[in-house]
Amino acid sequence: MTSEVFEYDFKVPASAIDDINHVNNVVYLQWIQDVAKKHWESKIDDYIRNTYVWVVLNHFIEYHNPAFLGDTITVRTWIDSHRGVKSERHTKVINTTTQKVLVSAKTVWCLLHKETLRPTRITDEISTLFFQNS
Repeated sequence: MTSEVFEYDFKVPASAIDDINHVNNVVYLQWIQDVAKKHWESKIDDYIRNTYVWVVLNHFIEYHNPAFLGDTITVRTWIDSHRGVKSERHTKVINTTTQKVLVSAKTVWCLLHKETLRPTRITDEISTLFFQNS
C-alpha cells in the first residue's frame, strides 16, 4: 500500500520572519501542522470530521536550509505508516524555486474519539482514504 503525497504552496509572509531575517523555526512547526490538517480535511466527510480528532505525540524536525520573505514554498506531506491508534506522517518543506529541502519532519499522531478524547484504533474506513493498493 502506498500513500499519496499532499502538497500545499504559498509565499513566505512577513509574519514568518524572525530577528535574523529568515523564517523562524516555530513557523516551520506551524506549517507542518497546517499541512497535516489540510491533508486530513481534504479526505474526510462530515461524519469522520465530527467523530475523530488527531493529537501529536512527537515531532522530529531537521532544519536544512533557511527560507526568506517572499520565497515560494511547497510543503509536501504523506502518511508513512499506521498501526493501532498511531500514524507516522512525514513532511518536507521545499523552496519551490531552488528545489532545496528546507525542513524535513516526522510526526507521530494519535487518533482520538472526539467526544471522549480517548485513543481509538484507526479504522479501515480512515486508512483507505489515505492509502492505495500498489
